[in-house]
Amino acid sequence: MKQVEFINPSGLPANGYSNVAVVQGAAKTIYIGGQDAVNEKGEVVGKGDIAAQTRQTLHNLQVALAAAGASLEHTIKWNIYVVQGNDLRPGFAVFQEIWGDRPNPPLVTMAFVSGLARPDFLVEIDAIAVVPQGG
Repeated sequence: MKQVEFINPSGLPANGYSNVAVVQGAAKTIYIGGQDAVNEKGEVVGKGDIAAQTRQTLHNLQVALAAAGASLEHTIKWNIYVVQGNDLRPGFAVFQEIWGDRPNPPLVTMAFVSGLARPDFLVEIDAIAVVPQGG
């Protein structure tokens, strides 16, 4: 029987929407809502610095995954939104550093957008992760 659980983990700001949704069946599927460069107090981290914002966004993604019993290697799909006019290379370098030598990086869809929820945000990532039953 499948069950759906919505999680707003401590360490992420409560914004009036869910940060994580977990669907369990033969495997646990986890949906992570768009994560931005905010710390647990809701303060924007790295204003004007896409590398710093990518680092905070990936940290938030890891916090959300951990709250659902998963980690980066369980992610299968990311949607990445970057505000137009920003150079992707510094953000990609942070991704490579954090991903490290893990196999099977997630599928990625990337889109340039005119803006995000707050004017200071440069990048946003949402994700889907799958944890095989028993692992």
